[in-house]
Amino acid sequence: MTIGEKVKIKRVKAGSEKVREMNGNRSSDPLHGITLEMILTRLVEYYGWERMGRLVNIRCFNHDPSIKSSLQFLRRTPWARKKVEQLYLNI
Repeated sequence: MTIGEKVKIKRVKAGSEKVREMNGNRSSDPLHGITLEMILTRLVEYYGWERMGRLVNIRCFNHDPSIKSSLQFLRRTPWARKKVEQLYLNI
């Protein structure tokens, strides 16, 4: 590796740090930093299990609902998780 190549690599690294600083390391994802458990807990407080079961018709909300069973199902079922996350964003 030549000296010129080393300088070029350093400039690229410094440039990428500047881009990160300009963006402020902010994510465009509105759910960034919010866990699924936090989402579910907030929705249960806001709607209650019965209404959530009507809004998102999944068994874990309608039959013997619990945070634990709902988390297990939502973590394995992307379409249901997407609906729950969208419901949270609409509060």
